[in-house]
Amino acid sequence: MKLGFIGDVVGKPGRKMIKRYLPQIKKELELDFIVANYENASHGFGLTAKNAKELFDARIDLMTGGNHTWDKKEIIPLLEELPLLRPINYPEGVPGRGFKIIDELNLAVINIMGYFTMPMVENPFIAANKIVEVLRGEGIKNIFIDFHAEATSEKRAMFLMLKDRISALAGTHTHIGTDDLCIDGGAGYVTDVGLTGCRDNVIGMKEDVPIKRFLTGLPGHFDVPDKCKAILQMIVFEFDREGRCVDASKIKAYDDEGWQIVHKARVE
Repeated sequence: MKLGFIGDVVGKPGRKMIKRYLPQIKKELELDFIVANYENASHGFGLTAKNAKELFDARIDLMTGGNHTWDKKEIIPLLEELPLLRPINYPEGVPGRGFKIIDELNLAVINIMGYFTMPMVENPFIAANKIVEVLRGEGIKNIFIDFHAEATSEKRAMFLMLKDRISALAGTHTHIGTDDLCIDGGAGYVTDVGLTGCRDNVIGMKEDVPIKRFLTGLPGHFDVPDKCKAILQMIVFEFDREGRCVDASKIKAYDDEGWQIVHKARVE
């Protein structure tokens, strides 16, 4: 099976790029399932019902969250009504769920959040071990993880701990794509997919407030520009019948220039 994963979708520019390119990519590459991270999709912070519908209408099948999951309070009922995940390692009793099984594809998608600079959550490594063992015990062969974390070391350590038991792990949260896409021990990995949205500012946001913060230490509200140079970034993983990753590619689209495969995974 082929799974496509889009990292952090940032605001209207990111949503526009997905609407423009994703249906075509899904059709031409014959993708079976599309996952995207929604936590910055509505003007950079959280997700509204309107924008959720917009993204699902663009052929996304399931969306994952992160530390900005709760920024739009209307998401709480949506977590029960729509195929939306929030990190599995939030404490017990928090609304929503952290994984979903897609029976017809023998696929499980897991959303986990790291420790470093993040809100209070349970140990992501212990949570990952537990859910992966449960899923494998239920006979799920295709297991994909969105690990939403700041520290590259957390992401790499998580992958090395799980690589013999999962199909792929892709990192999100930093908005900056890394060039370490690989297949190691039959599992796909990339430290960070990179954002889908504006590419000519600071992590998809207008640069004035971040620059002021670095100069003065004073806070300010980050805003997504109305106009910018945009990018779509996506990883496509292909799994065999045993849930092993046999191919992985990085896809990029710039503004109106079309999309292309820019990098194939190194096989370790």
